[in-house]
Amino acid sequence: MVPALRLLVGLLIATIVIAGLYFGRELLIPLALALLFGFLLDPAVSRLRRWGLPRMASAIVVVALALSVLAGLGVYLGSQVQQLSADLPTYQSTIRGKLRSLRKSINMPSAWDGAVKTYNAVEKEITSGTAAPRVQKVEIQTPESKPTTRMLQWLSRVAEPVTTAGIVLLFVILILLDRDDLRDRLLRLMGGNLHVATDALDEASERIGKYLRMQFIVNVSYGLPLGVGLWFIGVPGAILWGALGALMRFVPYVGPMISAVFPLALAFAVDPGWHMLLLTLGLILALELVSNNVIEPWLYGASTGLSTLSIIVAATFWTALWGPIGLILSTPLTVCLLVLGRYIPALQFMEVLLGSAPVLGLQQRLYQRLLADDTDDAIAMALENIQSRVAARPGAEGRAAAVAGFYDEVAIPALRLAAQQHLESATAEHRLRLSSGMDTLIEELQEHYGAEGAVPEGGTRLRIHCAGARWEVDALAAAMVAHVQDLHGHRASCSTWAVAVDPQWAQRGMEWNSTGASLEPEWVRAMPQADLLVLSFFGARPQPVARRMVRRIRERWPHLKVVLALWNAAAPGAGSEEPDFAAQCGAHACVSSLHELQLWVSALQVADGNQGGIAAPLPEDDAQRVQALHASGVLDAGLLSTYHDAVQQAANAFHVPWAQVSWVDADRVHTPGSLFIVDREQPQAAGMARDQAVCSYVVHGREPVVINDIARDPRFARNPVLQQRQVRFYAGVPITGRQGQVLGSFCIMADQPREMTADELALLRTMADQLMEQVRTVQGGNAREAGSESA
Repeated sequence: MVPALRLLVGLLIATIVIAGLYFGRELLIPLALALLFGFLLDPAVSRLRRWGLPRMASAIVVVALALSVLAGLGVYLGSQVQQLSADLPTYQSTIRGKLRSLRKSINMPSAWDGAVKTYNAVEKEITSGTAAPRVQKVEIQTPESKPTTRMLQWLSRVAEPVTTAGIVLLFVILILLDRDDLRDRLLRLMGGNLHVATDALDEASERIGKYLRMQFIVNVSYGLPLGVGLWFIGVPGAILWGALGALMRFVPYVGPMISAVFPLALAFAVDPGWHMLLLTLGLILALELVSNNVIEPWLYGASTGLSTLSIIVAATFWTALWGPIGLILSTPLTVCLLVLGRYIPALQFMEVLLGSAPVLGLQQRLYQRLLADDTDDAIAMALENIQSRVAARPGAEGRAAAVAGFYDEVAIPALRLAAQQHLESATAEHRLRLSSGMDTLIEELQEHYGAEGAVPEGGTRLRIHCAGARWEVDALAAAMVAHVQDLHGHRASCSTWAVAVDPQWAQRGMEWNSTGASLEPEWVRAMPQADLLVLSFFGARPQPVARRMVRRIRERWPHLKVVLALWNAAAPGAGSEEPDFAAQCGAHACVSSLHELQLWVSALQVADGNQGGIAAPLPEDDAQRVQALHASGVLDAGLLSTYHDAVQQAANAFHVPWAQVSWVDADRVHTPGSLFIVDREQPQAAGMARDQAVCSYVVHGREPVVINDIARDPRFARNPVLQQRQVRFYAGVPITGRQGQVLGSFCIMADQPREMTADELALLRTMADQLMEQVRTVQGGNAREAGSESA
């Protein structure tokens, strides 16, 4: 009963809210309009306040300027309308002539005249026998109203819009004067969590403000060419119709059609022929096509975050409640509902119904397509996703990274969903569809993205065998691993079935008879030649099974290196977050993604991979980059306080113990202002060898580097500097010079593993850019001081 009661209570609350919006529209419409104008005018008020003008004076000046602009525009458009009305009688003869020609064209014989006459004759014959007696016509004439009555009627019609305009003006002034207090009250109403409430108000303000600015640009880009085009065509009042077209586009859907009627009617009335009318119609249609299909998608983008269907439904809903004003306000009001649904859990359904973002992730969509036995759609989704990645990074290496990225971010998470729902809600048919569909998907990707001509990094081809541990989803993941390793240039093989379900494993327990080689499973026959075995696990608690399997494998093939791929590593009890988990199981390494696996495979190709880390390769233009580093002046001692303030701010913002600015030199990394205790004694001389610094990978890749757990990254797991400082997490972004060279990195570090979100990484990028601006400002100030002293 509880879900039904919740649904009934929700419907009751929705009914009360809609009724309140309808019956309270006399007050709510002016308030909504005032809020809309407040969004438009508040940036100007804030700009005047930054210039030193008090808030009250800023609000009065902005409102006065806005009213002056509206009044001037109204006077000008009124004069245009007056002049046009004075010229209209001269077009009467043209209108009569065109109407006569149209009447003649309509009355001319046509192919349907015979059918129409026959139908009329039949209808007349049927109704002739039942003709009703004629009724005498009565004409009712109303007495002529007095001037006083007409004036009162006119005042009653004008009073309502004037009163509404006055209320809106009063609300706008109050909102601009008390914006801070109004914001505080809204924050208090939204609950005690100021972080969530502040983010919600900021997002709503940003989305609505961007929407209004883009709407203004779109309207001007439509009205200006319309006015100029009508002027060249010769339509009277071209500027008036251009301004009307720009203003009416604030009314969605209906406004552009209404604004097009007037210039078309005037073109019909002015020109004795049809030339002007056709040119005007073509101009309007061309502008509509360009505006709707080019300018609006380009400027709007994701400014509102609303889907097309939700915009249409919202326009219908608000128009039914508040009339034409509701149509104008429909998009801003719906944006507010979308933001509330994003930040208030009870209204989360609003974001699902109204938002343009996909409600299902790509991995969920892939899983659903496989459950629905829609393998073709699943393959199309996979190919589209991989192709978009290949386009961003072409070449054989980019193709391998694209396929691995799809498997890591989409296919393996889909298998993780299947593993979680294996016994909960999946039926036998669902499991069959998933396994057969994923098999087909992998085969299709292997055909589209083969390993022809792939060369491994370092030139050493490893023999890698991939096998699933217990379940069919493990075997599917093993097939993905084999495909990726093929693309990286290695000789990879894959077992068709999981190891635990193989009858030879279950019956003999790894004690096969050497004379019965034909009875051995395929993965056993591949072991003597293999350099590496990758065992895939989707179980939530893989420790006992992994330990037993690895022990038996190492007993028979001591030379073999085993890597455990724990795809469900985030599950409680998976144990992969422990740095010594692989050693406990007797494995060479433990990974949770294909990217991490590739790092370990690359480490096997490096002779000193376990001697203290793997140094990043030098960029091709490293000599020019080092020269630009020294020429930039960023190593000057006078910038030490700037660096220290920046890293301290980053450490506080991201709640980490350490942050630093790293300048990568030819063979050394300078870290002035570092927060490490060992570097504070001599901050200007702080640093480390380049081949031991994580930031050298930032310089090599020219892109951010995020390592969630350094103990699980073979490049740095045995790095003595990081071990000494107990660093487990690293996130760094490049710092670029004036010519675009990567001079170093701005990074944060922690003593515990953690994850970095996309928003946090973007913030770190912004802080790095701000640091370079501060450095240039300090350098400019020092240069001016030196110039004045020399003068």
